[in-house]
Amino acid sequence: MEEEDQALFIQEPQHRPSVSTMEAQGIPVIDLSPVTSSNPSISSIDALVKEIGSVCKEWGFFQVTNHGVPLSLRQNLLEASKNFFSQSLQEKKKVSRDESSPSGYYDTELTRNVRDWKEVFDFLAKEPTFFPVIADELDDRVTQLSNKSPQHPSHFRDIIQEYIEEMEKLAFKLMELIAMSLGLQPKRLEEFFMRGQTSLIRLNYYPPCPFPHIALGVGPHKDESALTILAQDEVEGLEVKHKTHQEWVRVKPTPNDYIINVGDIIQVWSNDAYESVEHRAIVNSEKERFSIPYFFFPAHDTEVEPLEELINEKSPSKYRPYKSGKFLLSRMNSNFKKQTDENLQIHYYKLA
Repeated sequence: MEEEDQALFIQEPQHRPSVSTMEAQGIPVIDLSPVTSSNPSISSIDALVKEIGSVCKEWGFFQVTNHGVPLSLRQNLLEASKNFFSQSLQEKKKVSRDESSPSGYYDTELTRNVRDWKEVFDFLAKEPTFFPVIADELDDRVTQLSNKSPQHPSHFRDIIQEYIEEMEKLAFKLMELIAMSLGLQPKRLEEFFMRGQTSLIRLNYYPPCPFPHIALGVGPHKDESALTILAQDEVEGLEVKHKTHQEWVRVKPTPNDYIINVGDIIQVWSNDAYESVEHRAIVNSEKERFSIPYFFFPAHDTEVEPLEELINEKSPSKYRPYKSGKFLLSRMNSNFKKQTDENLQIHYYKLA
């Protein structure tokens, strides 16, 4: 790689992979069998709700097992992802994503103004997806977005749509558990997703990197979604910033489990009871890595603000409302172009 190209990927010293990163280990693992088995007991569900509340508060990240998603669907999609990214750049660029549509292939994404060492393919969970035309809060224009699909691998669209259906089912189960852990009615959060979504799935490909000590697959960031569900292959790469000691924890991949993280929207709905946690992806010089995050978002015009049941005199609202789709669009725009200011973060809406 030419030197001028390499310069695009160089992280600021404070963001570079650290030699003091805690050794690969497990984040908390939660067994979802009480909500995926046919005859769960009330006590097992109560214990699960308590556990979910505890990991959301202490970590913001956790792993789920016995989640009910057939392993074959995940394997099929990982295989399709490998086949897609193994094609020539010319082939992949036939389904390029652009500023007018977030669906498709892209290889020059930025995180906080530094280029990521990765290639991606994004696919909208709902078709069409209604989305704001521009991020300006005073502009109400809406457009309909649809997906781009590559010709190869064959049945790509069918494989990805079947997988999305399972992700949505799992997301709704998790949202019920999170709602109950906050003392809300189980279906309280579901209503935000029933009249529309801007959810999307992403295929990530991290090629071997010749300078992994100064570049990142994805720079440090928090997810703007309500919830993210991540599948990954057997290669380590995900690092999570531990909330208490502020060190990067490398997450050991576990076959067939999913990694869940709380996003900005749940942070706001919960009025900071649960926090969206910073994470990043490191790269290595020898192995390629694949991962598949599913980002669960409500309808674009959802007004995101602390839920009324969770605010009172002792715990007043900590955020002013914002539109979910406008926030997402603003963040997407910062993936394409270097910004003169910091890209939009959730703390921008924090009340003094």
